[in-house]
Amino acid sequence: MAREKGRHPDKQEPFEGEASENGNEIQAGVPSVKAAVEPPGFGLPGKPFGRSPFIIGLTGGLGLALAYVAYRTVASVWSILILVFVAAFLAVGLNPAVVKLRSWGLNRGLAIAVVGLGMVLIFCGGIASLIPPIIQQGNQIADKLPEFVSRLANSRFLNDLNERYDIASRLQSALQTIDAQSVFGGVAGGVGTVFSSLFNILMAVVLTFYFLVAFDRLKAGAYRLAPASRRERVQLLGDEILAKVGQYMIGALGIAACAGISSLIFMLILGIPYAYALALIVAIFDLIPQIGATLGAIIVTIIGFTVSVPVGIACVVFFVIYQQLENWFIYPKVMKRSVAVTDLAAIVAVLLGVGILGIVGALIAVPVVAAIQLIVREVVLPRLERS
Repeated sequence: MAREKGRHPDKQEPFEGEASENGNEIQAGVPSVKAAVEPPGFGLPGKPFGRSPFIIGLTGGLGLALAYVAYRTVASVWSILILVFVAAFLAVGLNPAVVKLRSWGLNRGLAIAVVGLGMVLIFCGGIASLIPPIIQQGNQIADKLPEFVSRLANSRFLNDLNERYDIASRLQSALQTIDAQSVFGGVAGGVGTVFSSLFNILMAVVLTFYFLVAFDRLKAGAYRLAPASRRERVQLLGDEILAKVGQYMIGALGIAACAGISSLIFMLILGIPYAYALALIVAIFDLIPQIGATLGAIIVTIIGFTVSVPVGIACVVFFVIYQQLENWFIYPKVMKRSVAVTDLAAIVAVLLGVGILGIVGALIAVPVVAAIQLIVREVVLPRLERS
């Protein structure tokens, strides 16, 4: 076949005025500026960066510097991030209660106000149950302090130790080395810690209310970050995770309330001192999965043995029976719709949560594991099966 005039035998370039393969029109042997894809609004992209060793090293160094700056920034605001995370978690847990109140005819603002009022009443009730025993115990210690000092002074054992090791003079010299400034600094630091804790609690409550008010908008905005082709599935998975977290929070609060009330009735019957404060401690510890109830039971049992040996033994028997009922009857009935986490996974999650976030990590460990299980079951495993 004769070779066409003006067409390169290898490159097969089109003639003038002929459309090329990509749709660009050729004029005078030069492609037109019009591209197959319209340029972005900020202009045509420039040439790619060179891949010289210098450019690669410079890019890597900038990446390390940015990573270090990000690490220092996160470390400096870590406590604030924890506060925001706790508030968001509480908002997720309280949102089902708000939705339930809205189904009864209340608007969202009034429903949030009712839920917030309930939180404030519970918090104030807990503080009111703790403060009187603390004041009473402090007064008892102050009243018995002279008698305690007199017993120590007349103790033959301590007198023998003093004669052998000269403990009194050593204590006196050690007390003389303590200046008023260090004592005042320690007291001021303790007071500052108390006020800082109260401020953090107040800010967590305020942030929780703000998250509840903007809950639907925040959720919709988060779903819009997903690609449009996967947005519906992401929304379904997200709603399921939020529902499980909310159900777990409500169930955990119900189980903790049951533990606190039953412990209160038991301690009032046996006449154990500080029953209300101890019942609140049991309820708070019961929020920690698997190990929290045991910790609360140990505290109450120790107080029971200070009353008498039979009372302490009764505490042991009561909490052993109650924990069996909670583990095999109450917990499965309440949590069957929220989370399905094995005991081993729950214990490991709690230990990891304590190591990472302290008591906050222990409280949120189980719902986080439940969310991870849902993502693995619905996203990761089907993808592995298809591959």
